[in-house]
Amino acid sequence: MHQKTIHEKWKDSSISILPPMNTDESVLAKIKKLGFGFMRLPMDGEKVDIEAVCRMTDAFIEAGFNYFDTAHGYLKGMSEVAVRECVSSKYPRESFILANKLSTNFFEKREDIRPLFEEQLSLCGVDYFDVYLMHSQNSAIYEKYNRIGAYEEAAALRREGKIKHIGISFHDRAEVLEKILSEHPEIEVVQLQLNYLDFDDPAVDGRRNLEVCGRYGKPVLVMEPVKGGLLADLPDDIGSILSSLGGGSAASYALRFAATLPGVTAVLSGMGSDKMVKDNISTFINLRELDERESAAIAKVCDVFRSKHTIPCTDCKYCMEVCPVGIPIPHLFACYNKQLATGDWSAGYYYKIHTRGGKDPSVCIGCSACERACPQGIKIRDTLKEVAAKFKEDR
Repeated sequence: MHQKTIHEKWKDSSISILPPMNTDESVLAKIKKLGFGFMRLPMDGEKVDIEAVCRMTDAFIEAGFNYFDTAHGYLKGMSEVAVRECVSSKYPRESFILANKLSTNFFEKREDIRPLFEEQLSLCGVDYFDVYLMHSQNSAIYEKYNRIGAYEEAAALRREGKIKHIGISFHDRAEVLEKILSEHPEIEVVQLQLNYLDFDDPAVDGRRNLEVCGRYGKPVLVMEPVKGGLLADLPDDIGSILSSLGGGSAASYALRFAATLPGVTAVLSGMGSDKMVKDNISTFINLRELDERESAAIAKVCDVFRSKHTIPCTDCKYCMEVCPVGIPIPHLFACYNKQLATGDWSAGYYYKIHTRGGKDPSVCIGCSACERACPQGIKIRDTLKEVAAKFKEDR
């Protein structure tokens, strides 16, 4: 019996995923599908290995790709300098597309933004950014940006020609993304964490966030397509599932999954070696959707990862409906399961997001309403204590 691939399911969906804007004046329409992320560069001791990065960016550009992504805090400020040394000082400005970000750690009021922005331009060796993202937006960070007028300042910089397109990078639930996009229609592009392991994970909300972008007609840039390298360097028992296909590296399957999702303009890869650049270029020059056999193997990989979970939560949310103090129980369980299965940094990050505003396990009043509602029979009160102890231990 034919099992539909994820892409076939999308085509059957009632959700309309709009394609990226396609006008001549749009920089977004000129982005090639593979993006070069400047967050995980090869290092020479405490410094970026500029010679190696130049060799990698040269190969990337010579293969016909053009999109680079950096941020002020990456590699303790060395990322932007590497952009200048390896890209902007060597190639005509119109030949490459550069994204940078306004990161929350570097400003406290609107008046701080412009000097920071000008410093970023100088460090990168350019006089404008093609894409400027409000960085790592979630409900708490968005409140700060909104309150001090960060979006308005970015719009002013765009009017001056110093920004071509305004966007956001986003880490939160779909409801928060919808709120941001509805309140700021000037947002032109959204960067999301999308990979096959996280796609239906309620802690990350990848599928639903992609659906929101589709409803609002926002092109999507993908970050973490291989989960910081996890899906590129799989444990042996999992990696053998993909290697048996004989169709490419483990990373190539993850990249193809993300790149061929509807509405995706580009997929960022944090490339750290010549080998990675070569493999990624090969994947994207011959880019194709996962076929039925490959999709089945990906599903099996996900099943094996999930088999490592210790909390059998199905995310039905019955417990949340009855919790008198509003603890987001399924989301916290998902973060815990992710941490056990992958050891991924984002588990702790999302745990902090979901426990904001006094919604952590410590506010549980022990009423047991959640346990009575749980169809899986989970001992939720005790399990919440275990979850809290795990993330306290990992801090």
